[in-house]
Amino acid sequence: MTFRSGHPDIDRYLAEGYDRVRGMSSRFAATICGHVIRRQSELGIAGHVAEIGTFEGRFFIAMALGLAPGERALGIDLFDWPNSGVLDLLHGHCARNGLARERYEALKANSRALTPADILGRLGGPVRFFHIDGEHERESLTADLDLAQAVLHPQGIICLDDMLHPGYPLLLVAVHEWLERHPEMRVLCVIDREDIVAAAKFMICHAEAVALYEQDLMTSFQPQHFVLGAEFERYFCVVLTPHPRLAEVD
Repeated sequence: MTFRSGHPDIDRYLAEGYDRVRGMSSRFAATICGHVIRRQSELGIAGHVAEIGTFEGRFFIAMALGLAPGERALGIDLFDWPNSGVLDLLHGHCARNGLARERYEALKANSRALTPADILGRLGGPVRFFHIDGEHERESLTADLDLAQAVLHPQGIICLDDMLHPGYPLLLVAVHEWLERHPEMRVLCVIDREDIVAAAKFMICHAEAVALYEQDLMTSFQPQHFVLGAEFERYFCVVLTPHPRLAEVD
């Protein structure tokens, strides 16, 4: 990829450390999400980041490195797969990539056992970027969405992993049903996959916050902008893809 998030610490990590941390999130998506976190800071949107499904921290580190002074990151996971050593690996990756222990917390927990008060109490305020990559079941995703929305900054972003993944087709059903119950929320952007393991992401925010991000994403990533967008029946959203093109019709 030739484009960057614009945040020097994130871009350094993506270039030098990202591939050394095991995980399945794509550098393409991490770059775009890092750009959004940087833009939030420029707009004065203050808050923290949180992630459900942190594993060894590949995506978590990218988000946390974009935080402003005084902001913190919370990584939530059972940290028991493939073995109990995964938490030590997370801490080692964070240290090697310049993320100090006082800037983040790794919480060993099932997200469905947590309340909004648990998240807000540990971070001390709302979350401006919440990444969900937890259990790939409809009920779990719905519960994680409810938790994320309850702690979200009014101008914050919820980012969902493994959308449009052929291995988890029913996750979209959960997202659609949740959005129907929450018409105040909208899909802001679909970040396309790099390959079958580095799957697509949805970025969701309050409808009133779309204008803060939409044009900026289309302009900043113009070579990756799929101009037709994605149709969500009542609106279109931005689509960013590594190789945008239209189908050729013979």
